[in-house]
Amino acid sequence: MEATSISTRPPLGDDEKATAVMVYTDSFLYWGEVTTKAVIRVSTWLRTNTAPDYLCLYNAMALLPGASTNPKPVRFPEMHIPAAKVIGFHMLPPAADPLDYDPNEANRKLEPVVALVGQFRMDASMRMATKSDLKRYLEVSRETFSTLYDVTISHPGIAYLNLPKIAFVLVRQAATTFAHNGLTAG
Repeated sequence: MEATSISTRPPLGDDEKATAVMVYTDSFLYWGEVTTKAVIRVSTWLRTNTAPDYLCLYNAMALLPGASTNPKPVRFPEMHIPAAKVIGFHMLPPAADPLDYDPNEANRKLEPVVALVGQFRMDASMRMATKSDLKRYLEVSRETFSTLYDVTISHPGIAYLNLPKIAFVLVRQAATTFAHNGLTAG
């Protein structure tokens, strides 16, 4: 899925940027452009104190998965999604931020997981201590949003959802069901 090409957002300021994102709620899938300060890492934006109360998407599309066998998105020039309703969030490729961790950091691992986010399945990895596992991580982690890495997203009812592997996805812990996928970490 790609962001639409007709621009309805106001002109960007010198210290701003527009980024195509995808937003998941319990019922809908949205995509469009957000405007942020240029220094903001959009991939981790919702984990920061600069996160808005409402995500304003320009050139937005809304899709109700499961509404039919081949759901069609509806276009809106501007949408305001309550941040409290967001259960998944990521930048749309090819946009990507650099890794937010040092891959050579000692005593850390990427644990393969499945995250069920609304009606979507996300096969991914979670970064945690080498002595931890998914159960312990979820018991001690008190963050609102967790980061998933190297994410493959699927939905059985949306055949045209052809997203490439996403580098980072933020998921709201309290609204996501996690499962160990049975693979060994690499």
